[in-house]
Amino acid sequence: MKVPHADEGGICPLHKADMSTVCHKCPWWTMVRGKNPQSEELIDDWRCAVALLPMLLVENAQQSRSTGAAVETLRNGILEAAAAATQIRRLPNGPSVNHS
Repeated sequence: MKVPHADEGGICPLHKADMSTVCHKCPWWTMVRGKNPQSEELIDDWRCAVALLPMLLVENAQQSRSTGAAVETLRNGILEAAAAATQIRRLPNGPSVNHS
């Protein structure tokens, strides 16, 4: 795949040169596909990985919150199941456990 040049006019903070002359040679010039986590804008183009860091950090924070919520839901389900199992064992006519 041929790496495209960046649009003219932007100045690369690393190389202090017009982006159109340096980005296609830079290892941080990368293809990005997905959605912007803040605007839901579809992204399908070449961008600087360093310039993408703030957007990727926002996406990572959103995914971490989502994972935390899923883990908490799982934890609550396990606690409810354990409490129900404990209640069944405490019933006078509950299932008997024979350990022989």
